[in-house]
Amino acid sequence: MCEAATATPAGAAPRRHRRSAKTKAAFLVAAAASLPAASAFGVSPGRASAAVSASAPRLPPPAHAVPSAASASPLFATTESDFTADALTDGDKKALQSIEKEIDAFNRKRAKALEKLSQVEKGLQVLEQKKTSYLEGLKLGKQPEGGNFSETTLRSAVKSMMWRVIAGTVTLITSLRFSGSLATALGIVGGDFFSKALTMFMGERLMNKSKAGRTTGSDGVGRSLAKALIWRLFAICNTLTMSLVVAKDLSIASKIAGSDAVFKTALMFFYERAWAKVEWGKEYEIEFSI
Repeated sequence: MCEAATATPAGAAPRRHRRSAKTKAAFLVAAAASLPAASAFGVSPGRASAAVSASAPRLPPPAHAVPSAASASPLFATTESDFTADALTDGDKKALQSIEKEIDAFNRKRAKALEKLSQVEKGLQVLEQKKTSYLEGLKLGKQPEGGNFSETTLRSAVKSMMWRVIAGTVTLITSLRFSGSLATALGIVGGDFFSKALTMFMGERLMNKSKAGRTTGSDGVGRSLAKALIWRLFAICNTLTMSLVVAKDLSIASKIAGSDAVFKTALMFFYERAWAKVEWGKEYEIEFSI
């Protein structure tokens, strides 16, 4: 009875062996995924994959895997820059041009700043070299007290022009007093101004070559007095000549030149003493005694 209950009809396959074609295909696909395991048993992965592909049903590729005509054809290819340029409006282009102009302006400013920085660095390098030379000199000897110096050309020019303004004012007053004519006084002062300004500048440059009276870091009292007297000798001759030419009277010219000789000599002495205290325009020279 047991055998009759378990018997199956003739020609019928057991139930556990009944698999559909789809189940077999799924099994083969899973087997293809384990290619390394297949190669471990001596089966080539390529052959296993080919066998699976031959037995598996062919399915259509997914929609996202099929390239479109627009992406595959070079006629539809475009770059981001072309798209951006085409998408710019007139207002955007004008704004970009304005920004580019500002960039160019800042580049020019940067170039000028770098040029100035280069000049400053060169000047700093010169000062560093002077400092090094000074420190090296201190190791060799002892600097004399006070120190010697020379005046720059600009200092001499400023001193000459300032003195000419002061002295011209005094000459105008004395010329007006003795001649009684404003035109005569202005003529004398005008002739004196340019000639004496130039000659005093030349005298300053010549005196600058002499180091006498400069042992204390400034002009000494004797040097200031000597400069005032030497300059007054020349100025008397100049004023006398100019007054005689303009006023055409020797007595008036003599009075103008004589009054200048006394008053301006004292005035110039104090003028030199005031400039001796001014440090501007002095270039100190390093001298050492070993």
